[in-house]
Amino acid sequence: MSAPAEWFRDWFGDAYLELYPHRDEEEAARGVALYRERSGLRAGARVLDLACGAGRHLRRLRAAGLRASGIDLSAPLLRAALGRPGLAGSLVRADMRALPFADTCFDGLVNFFTSFGYFLSPEEDIQVLGEIRRVLRPGAPFLMDYLNAAWVMERLDPESVGEVNGTPVRQTRWVEGDQVFKRIEIGGGAGKPPQVYHERVRLYAPEALRDLLREKGLDMRDRFGNYDGAPFGPDSPRLLMMGRAL
Repeated sequence: MSAPAEWFRDWFGDAYLELYPHRDEEEAARGVALYRERSGLRAGARVLDLACGAGRHLRRLRAAGLRASGIDLSAPLLRAALGRPGLAGSLVRADMRALPFADTCFDGLVNFFTSFGYFLSPEEDIQVLGEIRRVLRPGAPFLMDYLNAAWVMERLDPESVGEVNGTPVRQTRWVEGDQVFKRIEIGGGAGKPPQVYHERVRLYAPEALRDLLREKGLDMRDRFGNYDGAPFGPDSPRLLMMGRAL
């Protein structure tokens, strides 16, 4: 089994919103609070929410007084973001591999909820890091919210079955090489095939990701294991990397 090269173009649409209608708003608040506390940015600083999705974090960033803009490739997620108060005029549809912004135009950047490692080749991931560095001024604080690869591999659930609003959902997960895959089947039965979507994320070890960041001019200075700022460790489900553009 595999996944389309650019699976994210199909998955992050209406079916995704139906399957995950209410992401955790309190979690978003804690993530933004961690960034605000550790970054030292003042109100009015210009911040980019990279892969902003439906705008959970972007709304919190703007409510905190930051001039935050959101970029995402998914038109359905951006439409959902427009339904949040105060986000009109702050959203841009674009590919993170080629950000439509001038060099050094942002004072900070956040990338929440494992929105990195989606591409078919590692070179494309590195291209994203280069774009992050390009749009940040020297010294600008960044936060990247990624998964703990070892934790994911150790606890991977091969299959789960449930339903959403009466519609059956089957999710299958596996690892191939350095990537973790998910196949999502929604609906089906009575002679009708299910809707099928995919996810694929490259599994970077913390040290490998630190080195890639450094090579592209991004200095990781702190690692956290959750949105409350706990130290990162082997049992942390998440890896939150915070640092500065060199």
